[in-house]
Amino acid sequence: MREFAPRDVAAGLDFCGLQRVNAKFHPDRRSARRREADVIWRLPMRECRGVQLYLLIEFQSGSDHWMAIRTGVYQGLLWQQVIVEQRLQAGARVPPLLLLVLYNGERRWKAAGETGDLIALSSDSSLWCWQPQSRYCLLDIGSFPKDELARSPSLVALLFRIEQHYSPVGFDETMDELIAWFSQHEGHERLQALFAELIRETCSRHGLELPKSINLLEMKTMFLSQMDTWKKELVAQARSEAMAAGKAAGKAEGKAEGKAEALIDLLAERFGTVAPTWRKLIQEASLTNLDLWLKRAIVAPDLPSVFKPAC
Repeated sequence: MREFAPRDVAAGLDFCGLQRVNAKFHPDRRSARRREADVIWRLPMRECRGVQLYLLIEFQSGSDHWMAIRTGVYQGLLWQQVIVEQRLQAGARVPPLLLLVLYNGERRWKAAGETGDLIALSSDSSLWCWQPQSRYCLLDIGSFPKDELARSPSLVALLFRIEQHYSPVGFDETMDELIAWFSQHEGHERLQALFAELIRETCSRHGLELPKSINLLEMKTMFLSQMDTWKKELVAQARSEAMAAGKAAGKAEGKAEGKAEALIDLLAERFGTVAPTWRKLIQEASLTNLDLWLKRAIVAPDLPSVFKPAC
């Protein structure tokens, strides 16, 4: 919130009073459906004494076209929960809400940011002012420039850099900075365990299996070993594919040469000597053209007719 959310929003919040909220998100016990957001926090606002902001954080790995509508549902359900739990009476006001969508997908977020963009109605319609309005604050992790994140010494910036690694290449540099951060900030074992798990998940997506350990230095050693194996496998795979492609090309080339010779022999038998110009054209032709010319050579009245462009 302090680094990546709008500055004026974060400046008005007292993070020393941050409290976790248990989300029930079901209006009555008879309902079989239960909707829980990923994380909900409550914290005091500096500008309004006695007022607390409810911060809903939704984690997304894919862009959701209907996110603005989902946020409206979440907000309404949370307000219902607050009204019941705090026993708010008529005349009272509900606390303000901020729904933050934290997105870590490879492609940039494209979904509408507010419900108004999803309603099939013109904004100049007389009904427009009666339409439900809901919006959310988006943090698209992949959209932050890598150089800006690299200049920030914060743990959140390191988290974003890990999430931006869609390939294990260069990952060891980020791990070095992560190890340095935890060595300078003692007493964060739970956070270190979280980052270790994130690193394992990131590497696992690319076939690199790391040990279940919260020791980041140990993980880096294993990572470098796995990377060396991974690179060798990639090189071997590339060579194998290149050899296969070469063999296929060789077969195609040999097939073309055989058809070219057969075409020249057929033309020589039907029309006499084949001029060097025609020979060169045949020898450099593709398999598709050679097949076409062979069919024509059987019935063509003269040599030029074999090579005339298709209508």
